[in-house]
Amino acid sequence: MALVLSALGSWLVVSRSTTGAPAGAVASATVTAGGGGAEGATADGTEDSADGTPGGATEDATESTAATAADTALAAAVGALDGHFAVTVADPDAGTSAAWGDDSFVTASIVKVDILAALLLRNDGVLTGDQQAAAALMIERSDNAAATTLFDAVGGAPGLDAANAAFGLTGTTAGTDGFWGLTETTAADQEQLLRVVFTEDSPLGSASRAYLAKLMGLVADDQDWGVSAADQGGAVKLKNGWLSRDSTGLWVVNSIGLVEYGGRSLLVSVLSDGSASKEAGIALVESVASAAVSSFADAARE
Repeated sequence: MALVLSALGSWLVVSRSTTGAPAGAVASATVTAGGGGAEGATADGTEDSADGTPGGATEDATESTAATAADTALAAAVGALDGHFAVTVADPDAGTSAAWGDDSFVTASIVKVDILAALLLRNDGVLTGDQQAAAALMIERSDNAAATTLFDAVGGAPGLDAANAAFGLTGTTAGTDGFWGLTETTAADQEQLLRVVFTEDSPLGSASRAYLAKLMGLVADDQDWGVSAADQGGAVKLKNGWLSRDSTGLWVVNSIGLVEYGGRSLLVSVLSDGSASKEAGIALVESVASAAVSSFADAARE
């Protein structure tokens, strides 16, 4: 089975403007599986420099070069691995982010972060003792029974959808009939959810954010994989999800979280499906996370 890249098929770079607000610059390139190269690299979106002189051409060229390098790195990283993926990397302190792919994926157990965030929002940050015990099991051990209990507590699919509207998740739809693991989402929405958890630009209070981050830092050792492959600081906070689809026998493997790289705190989301096994999916997610974070950091240094 050949690697299938996401529909966007290119590394999209969003850079910080002179005022600190994101200024979009899209670099488009096509990468083939294992090809180790990019073709048709172009860029658009301009911005004047701080002194009023046109600066768009230089910035576009830099971002196009960075995008081409990232495309090449991602193609090399996935090599002959099976699967289909999307990835985002963001540095919220610097106001920069980058993404590959805008397709929708089934969440599997990464939705458990969303469920707990929704419950904290619904209850103004106050959980009962039983809910706290279930939250710890759900995030640290990925316990499904605990997730069902808390999914019901937020009002099921309608409650989760309502919370996601408050969180700014525009491409996420909660799984119905109690199948929370079949919630559909995008890598961009998972980046936004990570911002809800790890930044002050959030409808959650500081205590709720700290609580979620703490649990994500206590994930069981046998589940400490995925975006942690890109971490250099040892303080990774994450949640993973994995699911074999009955219709195909192929695997969904996802990983979201905060990693430390080059002295920066980065938010990383990698979503994938179509892998022949859980192990193959983990290998794909870890390769993509490492290549994306490295390329993002290299571009930031230029």
